Amino acid sequence: MAELQGKVAFVTGAARGQGRAHAVRLAREGADILAIDICADVAAMDYPNATQAELSETAQLVEAQGRKVVALTADIRDLAGLQQAFDEGMASLGRVDIVIANAGLVRLTEGGDPDAVWRTIVDTNLTGTWNTISVALPTLRAQGPGGNIVIISSTAGLKPTAGFGIGALAYTSTKTGLVGLMKQLAASLAPESIRVNSVHPTGVKSGMTMNEAMGKLVAQAMAGESTSISAMQNAMPIDILEPEDIADAIAFLVSDQAKWITGVALPVDAGFCVR
Repeated sequence: MAELQGKVAFVTGAARGQGRAHAVRLAREGADILAIDICADVAAMDYPNATQAELSETAQLVEAQGRKVVALTADIRDLAGLQQAFDEGMASLGRVDIVIANAGLVRLTEGGDPDAVWRTIVDTNLTGTWNTISVALPTLRAQGPGGNIVIISSTAGLKPTAGFGIGALAYTSTKTGLVGLMKQLAASLAPESIRVNSVHPTGVKSGMTMNEAMGKLVAQAMAGESTSISAMQNAMPIDILEPEDIADAIAFLVSDQAKWITGVALPVDAGFCVR
């Protein structure tokens, strides 16, 4: 029997990239899935968000694992709307055992209104992550001891990369803030055997990295220009990871193999942080 049989995982940013990989991997391990994504572009960003069609594809991939899925659109910045989506999912799935706070964004290039860029990134990456956890936490706690929360941060939460771009400043600030949120929750929820950890990927193939804006930055860096990604190189001989590489770490953290692991900021970074 799959280890997560009978459990439910709540995954944000589930329409593509890491979020999809986490949803499918946990479904393969036996979990039913509540998959949430905004499925709409955000004005302050310089790359497109996922679509409703991509969220539907994630649902089909979960169902192909033989698991139940509820796939809904919600903006994690909107606490009331997110709560409504979560409650709708619970009406069908009945419980939540695992929270994967994955949704996040960044502005890759210069431009845009700096105040709007800053607020959008902070509201999404930091406040939106807290919103994700806060809508699920009462149900998670009420079920009795046990449960898992995994926050998807970034290597930027452990190791800054120099640059004055407002997108990079806000991104690093929020991803670092997530470590504090994780540790505070881990300490507070440990008596209830609810484990809280964060994962810190290096570059991963996703909508955030495989887009026109990032392509321009890569081309500039290869031409010798200094860009926000010029110093972003892994120690191990790989340029970018697959979403499934991060999903492997998630599957471990929510498994019984990691039953005494909490409060840990886990790099999955091909050595980026020690380079």
